[in-house]
Amino acid sequence: MAHRVTLIPGDGIGPDIARATVRILEATGADLEWDRQEAGMAGLETRNSPLPDETLASIADNRVALKGPLTTPVGKGFRSINVALRKHFDLYANVRPARTIIPKSRYEDIDLVLIRENTEGLYSGVEHYVGIGDDPRAAAESVMIVTRFGVERIVRYAFEYALDNGRRKVTLAHKANILKCTQGLFLDIGREIAAEYEGRVEFEDRIVDATAMMLVMDPYRFDVIVTENMFGDILSDQIAGLVGGLGMAPGANIGKETAIFEAVHGSAPDIAGRNIANPTGLLLSGVLMIEHLGYAEEARRVRTALEETIRSEDSLTPDLGGSGTTDGFTEAVLRRL
Repeated sequence: MAHRVTLIPGDGIGPDIARATVRILEATGADLEWDRQEAGMAGLETRNSPLPDETLASIADNRVALKGPLTTPVGKGFRSINVALRKHFDLYANVRPARTIIPKSRYEDIDLVLIRENTEGLYSGVEHYVGIGDDPRAAAESVMIVTRFGVERIVRYAFEYALDNGRRKVTLAHKANILKCTQGLFLDIGREIAAEYEGRVEFEDRIVDATAMMLVMDPYRFDVIVTENMFGDILSDQIAGLVGGLGMAPGANIGKETAIFEAVHGSAPDIAGRNIANPTGLLLSGVLMIEHLGYAEEARRVRTALEETIRSEDSLTPDLGGSGTTDGFTEAVLRRL
């Protein structure tokens, strides 16, 4: 039976890279049926909403979605469409793997995974201004929310991910030396969960700023990193930088019932429709998606074909130093597939 997947091409270069990704995933023979929906500026234009009810209903029905980059309209609607989706479907685990593909990179043989708590922390959006005298915006406060429930499930997810994927170590990044309550709770509960996996997965905890420094100095000491929402947002982009940037970085948002796989880069409106966008980020997200659906061998074949294409410098797009097109790069991957 076909797996029905909600496809949200997105804005800017989204339709170009989504078309390339769909072609390659379909060429594996994976039995996928696409339910195309709109969001972002495209949703605003077609349905008068950046996140239409029809799109939410499709994701709820299919439980799996592949999403291109979205533009959040300024001054209206959601603070972030991506945040709204994570909240709506309780997609508590953001999974961001980073693996070296580009030849002669600054770092060779990087193979890291960042697992970020996706629903709590400062990104909960609990904030307000404080008026003093005749100044209604004299100060501003934002609340970092950390719950035992949220920490337990994200840390346990990280350890189970490590076991399922043959990973050796989990590093918990925190700021408990300063934020004694919120980050102290994150660390304490993390240590409790880690004790359950003793002897199966190695564990360490590190202060987040030291983690950021060591990721530059010696990234090979890390394997799986788990952390809270804002720290994870920052560190995941840093890790993407180790392997060539956000254009090479896939992303998965995982919940109990639903999973959304997405390109983590922007919509790049300046090159939209010019057939020069690099589809690698969304394609690797599609690889994570078909793995999630049980197509492990098909996922391996796509990853291998993609890596061989890039390492042989065949039809590379301008961001990768070539002069190729999106279509040309796609054809090169298909030939190897």
